[in-house]
Amino acid sequence: MALIEPASHVLQPIERELRPPGPQQLLLRVLCCGVCRTDLHIVDGELPTPQLPRVPGHEVVGVVAALGEGCRRFRLGERVGVPWLYDTCGACPYCASGRENLCGRALFTGLSVDGGYAEAMLANESHCFALPERYSDEQAAPLLCAGLIGYRALRMAGDAAAVGIYGFGAAGHLVAQVALAQGRTVYAFTRAGDEAAQALARSLGVHWAGASNEAPPHAMDAAILFAPAGELVPQSLQHVVAGGTVVCAGIHMSDIPRFAYRLLWGERCVRSVANLTRRDGNEFFAWAAAHPLTLHTESFALRDANEALARLRGGRIVGAAVLRCAPA
Repeated sequence: MALIEPASHVLQPIERELRPPGPQQLLLRVLCCGVCRTDLHIVDGELPTPQLPRVPGHEVVGVVAALGEGCRRFRLGERVGVPWLYDTCGACPYCASGRENLCGRALFTGLSVDGGYAEAMLANESHCFALPERYSDEQAAPLLCAGLIGYRALRMAGDAAAVGIYGFGAAGHLVAQVALAQGRTVYAFTRAGDEAAQALARSLGVHWAGASNEAPPHAMDAAILFAPAGELVPQSLQHVVAGGTVVCAGIHMSDIPRFAYRLLWGERCVRSVANLTRRDGNEFFAWAAAHPLTLHTESFALRDANEALARLRGGRIVGAAVLRCAPA
């Protein structure tokens, strides 16, 4: 499924010749692909694609069908995961200092190159991950972005003892479990009236769940914003203690409205999370292998990708949406 005409905001079926993998590339038979809000931003034209048609999808679980020259990390038939970060230059100051997520020449799966809304795809072996065996294909898919970005966002929150999570979807329901396992207090904020998301949050053990326009029972040390709504920045700042942090975890967000300096004063900090690093992935998957995560997923056939995106756009996905991509 590919975006062909950006004005249409829908994906269309497309057939392409199956190319053999180049040097350092894997040819994957795609099993599942998570449906991420970033895919929605691409389809809706909020993240312009450099070339069309483009196949989205960057939470890819696949099986190695062929190895390109120089591939050594994976074997034929092995299950691997493909994340958002497809490749980096490896030579710029950011790459040299372990901050490859900021590389100016980075390529991104499903944006710069074709992704996993497909039956097969090419992947860069150096940026793929081995996946913990304890998770099924459908469970593993959301870990590759919702899990990874959530994990990085939680790291950006530092040692915050009380954390608010705004937007309790794919990433929110995963990072909440990590934070709880670390002994933190977790407050979950959802869309007003979203009883299903609040029920999911409570079932996972959060200390409070309510609407994003409500105040938590106590002040927070940090807030993580997965909802791409700029108005949540000043709103969450009102509930963060002096010296606290608001982390904007989405790759796209609506404009942040003007707000009074008093909300920022007191050494409060607003920061963003940009992409991920391979170190993030290695650390997170090691953690996820040792700590069982509960994955709440809704699955769709690949041909129903537009339905999955529409439901995500309307806030009608509880947990994470996943496409089943293997031919029936």
